[in-house]
Amino acid sequence: MSKVTIVGAGFVGSTAALLVEQKGLADVVLLDVADGVARGKALDMRQMRAMDPGMSLVTGTGDYADSAGSDLVVITAGVARKPGMLREELIAINSGVVSSVIDAALAASPEALIMCVTNPLDVMTWLAHKRSGLPAQRVFGMGGVLDSARLVASISAELDVAIAEVKGLVIGAHGEGMVPLVDEATVGGRPLREVASDAQLDAIVEHTVHGGAEIVALLQTGSAYFAPGAAIAKMVEACLTDSDEVMSVCAWLEGEYGLRDLYLNVPVRLGRQGVREVVELKISDAERAALEESAASVRAQLSEAGLRS
Repeated sequence: MSKVTIVGAGFVGSTAALLVEQKGLADVVLLDVADGVARGKALDMRQMRAMDPGMSLVTGTGDYADSAGSDLVVITAGVARKPGMLREELIAINSGVVSSVIDAALAASPEALIMCVTNPLDVMTWLAHKRSGLPAQRVFGMGGVLDSARLVASISAELDVAIAEVKGLVIGAHGEGMVPLVDEATVGGRPLREVASDAQLDAIVEHTVHGGAEIVALLQTGSAYFAPGAAIAKMVEACLTDSDEVMSVCAWLEGEYGLRDLYLNVPVRLGRQGVREVVELKISDAERAALEESAASVRAQLSEAGLRS
């Protein structure tokens, strides 16, 4: 049985743990500095196994020794950006969190893959790579899978079609700089632009880019966790099963899409060794320009935070 450690027992981390457990993909260590929260949620999930014996095992802890030998470490720990908080403040706080997690997790599991979920995602994934010293393919981030799911859900809702009929990918920075690949999206095998009006396309892009903010506004006291948790579980499954499925992942670029020396969400194939391949799709000139603008925004964040010159 594989072993996955999820650092951060909040809503996103615990949802991901539950979904990985239900799929029977790996034994899960749910780790948090508030070890009582991690242990309590893990105990709740263990009791679920009495009703679903096919579930794998979840252990709650605050001790990285319990994570030893993990195949994959998922970092969800960190703070969310609060009203009035500058982006630089968020980066400063979460940089400290991610750095401490990387140090402790790799001391216990030096052969593990690292998946970063902490925001701002593209910046934190870059930091995780630099801090860890690991080959870039072993460090990647969850963002594009979630954004792509929001694109597919938005198309399904706007056009009132079965979600299984929709294919779509989002690339670029995780946030308002994301680039929904509208020109490549399909519905029932037909190009999206053939079945949707301009007004519908505008609505689809709006709901995709601001999907997370819509949830925050509705909840008022929190943010999304079901879809993010499912996105993590989907990526865990791809890694542990060598699924070869193409999905949008925050990955290191070395010239692909004309970009270099940064992390950005692009189509990749994930496997046991991490990012097996960056898949270069043919995208329109407008989408390529938007991707370059998105990359520039990530570089600016890194520079403003003093993480690179």
